[in-house]
Amino acid sequence: MPSPFNVRLVAVAATASILIFGTLYSVVNNTYLDTSNPLITALPHHLHDTDYFASKKNPLNVYFTKKLWGWTTATFLFHFLTSPNTTRAPVRVAQYILATSIWLAFTGWFFGPPVFDRLTASTGGECVLHLPSGASISVPTDYCYTGTPVSPATHPALFPASLLLPDGEWIARPRLRRGHDVSGHMFLLTLSTLFLVDQLRWSFAKLPGSRTWTAGHRYAVAFAGVVTCVSLFALYTTSVYFHTPFEKFTGYVLGLAAFGATQLPLYLTGSDVPVGQPVRTPAPSKSLAS
Repeated sequence: MPSPFNVRLVAVAATASILIFGTLYSVVNNTYLDTSNPLITALPHHLHDTDYFASKKNPLNVYFTKKLWGWTTATFLFHFLTSPNTTRAPVRVAQYILATSIWLAFTGWFFGPPVFDRLTASTGGECVLHLPSGASISVPTDYCYTGTPVSPATHPALFPASLLLPDGEWIARPRLRRGHDVSGHMFLLTLSTLFLVDQLRWSFAKLPGSRTWTAGHRYAVAFAGVVTCVSLFALYTTSVYFHTPFEKFTGYVLGLAAFGATQLPLYLTGSDVPVGQPVRTPAPSKSLAS
């Protein structure tokens, strides 16, 4: 008997193919920006005048990719709350909570600095403050961990006396540079895409009533499909224009591992989406006349 179609593997293959193609294109055509290099990371992308998506200020990056988990959360809630009762399984909420916890641990807080900051610092990262003149100075790593804004007025001890600074008020946040800067965009786009594809499986499950969609659920499935497609396109633009090949690869691998972790609730509870024949309620047996 042939194995059932596994859309999760198709999604993994699609994201990996986009990453490989975009990365190879970026190497051959020199389109990527090394974001860990403090000398150039504060500057506009060298192709921002000719390639629309090379600019960090393009709407796709500003309003979608940088707010991706908000889009993912809205998509999940819309899809889950409009799902048929037979597919509104608690295990799906457990998956979302686990995915959100992983996202927060890697990008926001993990018993102090997030995982990504710890990785950058442990691989030779340096906390760098970019000055209005284009120069940069190193400051203690704690300022990057806490995201503390600094200026000559608030932290005069950090600035050499010989350093010429512009008149008036000036303040900036230091950033970790030079270490291995894992692509956070690649990590999040991979996790979000695979998570949403996994959730969409429930709409096509072989369960009683699972194919009986309300109008709201039809819109939810369409919306999830649009968000997934936009995420794939954003994954492509990230592959082409930002981060070194190794930084993109590690971001993808960590995103893949994070998605793998979201499968644990399914396997621990035995609640995976049915892919065989629809479950049928057995007909009541007829009593035989004596």
